[in-house]
Amino acid sequence: MDNGIDRPDLKGRPFFFCGIGGSGMLPLAQIVHGLGHEVAGSDRSNDQGRTPRKFEWLADNGFALFPQDGSGLTSSRQIMVASAAVEDTVPDAAKAKELGLTRMTRAELLSALFNEAEFSIAVGGTSGKSTVTGMIAWILAYAGRDPTVMNGAVMKNFVSADNPFASAQVGSPNVFVSEVDESDGSIALYRPSVAVLLNVSLDHKSLEELRDLFGNYLTVSGHGVVNFDNAEARALADCAAKLVSFGIGAEDADIGVLPGSILPGSVGLDATVIERNSGKTAKLALPMPGMHNLSNALAAIAAARAAGIRFEIAVEALGSFKGLARRFDIIGTTPTNITVIDDFGHNPEKCAATLRTLKSTPGRVIAFFQPHGYGPLRQMGHELAETFADELSGEDITILCDPVYFGGTVDRSEGSERIISMIEERGGNAEHIPSREDCGARLIELARSGDRIVIMGARDDTLSSFARSVFERLQ
Repeated sequence: MDNGIDRPDLKGRPFFFCGIGGSGMLPLAQIVHGLGHEVAGSDRSNDQGRTPRKFEWLADNGFALFPQDGSGLTSSRQIMVASAAVEDTVPDAAKAKELGLTRMTRAELLSALFNEAEFSIAVGGTSGKSTVTGMIAWILAYAGRDPTVMNGAVMKNFVSADNPFASAQVGSPNVFVSEVDESDGSIALYRPSVAVLLNVSLDHKSLEELRDLFGNYLTVSGHGVVNFDNAEARALADCAAKLVSFGIGAEDADIGVLPGSILPGSVGLDATVIERNSGKTAKLALPMPGMHNLSNALAAIAAARAAGIRFEIAVEALGSFKGLARRFDIIGTTPTNITVIDDFGHNPEKCAATLRTLKSTPGRVIAFFQPHGYGPLRQMGHELAETFADELSGEDITILCDPVYFGGTVDRSEGSERIISMIEERGGNAEHIPSREDCGARLIELARSGDRIVIMGARDDTLSSFARSVFERLQ
């Protein structure tokens, strides 16, 4: 499906990824490599010796790695893929400009590949995209569709010894599943056969901007899949030419849940799912906890129905869905009954979903949160503070370190201490400890039997290592 957007001829061209180890760049580099292109790249994290296992795997699997000093850019045929945030002063960007290379953003390249597929499913919304993308990918694979998948998180069902970093799956180029991003407006580049809309809530843009972006996204799709439990998403449903709706509470949704059938647990839940237009029901045994994950499962089932997969097959497939790395990822439980969880929660809705899941079972919660930047903290700081104050109780504790900062000219005048003050003003129990290392020591000091320690944050691969180190020290 062609989107009518001008783009360079990609056939046979070599690619260079600036920031190849990033959660958005790595899976795209894997897909491009899997399609037969020569792929090279650089990454500041590699230069700094961070997450060495990832870069060793890339080097061993045919990806040429270079320092981020411009030395990897040598041919005018190369296409450089870089975030729009990469400034011209970065050596790779400067060298690309000097050589007159074609430069594409991640979204421009991804949308070009996505729109060429004969059948495509896009997953949009402010929360839940990666999990639902993984669920849809697994249903399609289970049904024998062999999808190519672009995700922002490692999909455990596709992890193997050959590919431990399975945030991408290279299958048929004619069946493409991808999460799509509204935060930079790039969702407008995609022309999906099926467009999933999970929710519309405050994140990187105002609600007015989000309504326009998501409304247009549904308008250009062949089929819309919309969450009827989310008022903002539901209000946009008429933008879709064809519609499959889903919802837990919405009794008029096409894909729903029988009242009284939900049996929640600490590591999963059971429910009876109904396809209302046919009257069919099926037992869902979802190996993931939380009502938000039940909603995610309904979204995936609805998308599968829009793709022509039988309702029963879609529900059955999710019984063997293994989840995603850093999505309520239980690192382990110590002999003294302290559980450590690694989670990607970084905006109010994601954090609230994780905290509600934790609070649905007994035990104190110690929530560590590393903000993913100074800009996002200013944009949604008030809502984040409300989330931690309102979702946690008086016995629970929130600990924030300083925001992620990888350099640049961003305004750093307002940081985590402002959020702590707002949490305390709402009656919450919170501490600001600037250094993450010192936060780790404080988590160890505070932990007692029955506690759940959740490590939350985004845009920093070392958070998983931090979560594992906390667990190891607790043992």
